[in-house]
Amino acid sequence: MHRRDFLAGSTAAAAAGLTLTPGMAQAMEKMGGKAGSMDRSLTGDFLDLTKPEGNREAWARLLGNTDTQSTKYGFAEGIIQGVRPNEALRDLVGFTMVSAARLLPHEDGVGYRKVLREIGFYTDIKTGEILTEWENPYMGETVKVVPIANDPFNHTITNFYPDPPSYGGLNTQKPPKIPLMLDFRRRGDMLNLFSHINLFYPSALQPGQWPRESSGEFNRVTETFLYFIDWNEMQDPSITSVEYNGTWSRVTPWLPWMLMGPSEGHCVYQTFMGAVDSIDKLPNPDTVAYIRENHPKYLDAPETWEEPSLSSLEWYSREQTPAPIPAGGEIPTAPTAELPEWWQRMKAARAAGQGG
Repeated sequence: MHRRDFLAGSTAAAAAGLTLTPGMAQAMEKMGGKAGSMDRSLTGDFLDLTKPEGNREAWARLLGNTDTQSTKYGFAEGIIQGVRPNEALRDLVGFTMVSAARLLPHEDGVGYRKVLREIGFYTDIKTGEILTEWENPYMGETVKVVPIANDPFNHTITNFYPDPPSYGGLNTQKPPKIPLMLDFRRRGDMLNLFSHINLFYPSALQPGQWPRESSGEFNRVTETFLYFIDWNEMQDPSITSVEYNGTWSRVTPWLPWMLMGPSEGHCVYQTFMGAVDSIDKLPNPDTVAYIRENHPKYLDAPETWEEPSLSSLEWYSREQTPAPIPAGGEIPTAPTAELPEWWQRMKAARAAGQGG
């Protein structure tokens, strides 16, 4: 998902994380001068990134194009890993995603409304082919793969942090308005941005209705974005859209289509991400070709603001149906991982020696 600019959608969520990190606190002070020969000042000839107005325009040029006409394309590529107690992380599936975003003028006259749609697919780790079915190594069963298809995933860009995503009313947190001061860090001609959000909110997939898809009554989700940006492009007033590269990670419950139910553990997305101004510059052309053939609307940015703006888990609850429970009524769960046998034998020998 840049969300991916696919990421732009998620980026909206990430930037809504209102925890003031040390880097944000530093950015809220007037940073100036040089450290050695490395210029670290966030005040430029065009944008002053120590002020909310400068942060607003910088963020808008990353997530979209301030000409309010052009499409900004985002991408993400990487893997999904499984995390369980007593064992190493396991690489499960690959991931590839594309988004299309557009900026609209904000009706208040200051800032923008970003409108975006994004689509992502899970792929075979070895071949890179888009999966429609997947053999779950934890459960030993073949399941239907459900791609991510968020249409829309929108947010506003003003002088203040937006409210955290509501996820269809499931997240009701309404923090006070805080001036938009993003965690920019400069190293000469390189500008970095760190953005993240930590969420804990009621799941749209409650266990009573979705026994095989639900990991529990609440979703615990963290998304982290690291941007690598050209400082000189950000300070060029003739550039209305600044391209970037970076990384995106997401900690999330087991994906519902995996049918892990209440099994211990969760998933982690580990991806490269970025955003470009031309669809021809996207680094995953095979994904673009697949979308063009099967889901063409996701290559066109929305033209109007629409509600609701939901994440993939909420869309799943609205578009899918619960998987049946096997005869007998017991919800299948993955066998618990045990520590290596050699370790258990060593502990047992030590305990026997101490007892003697």
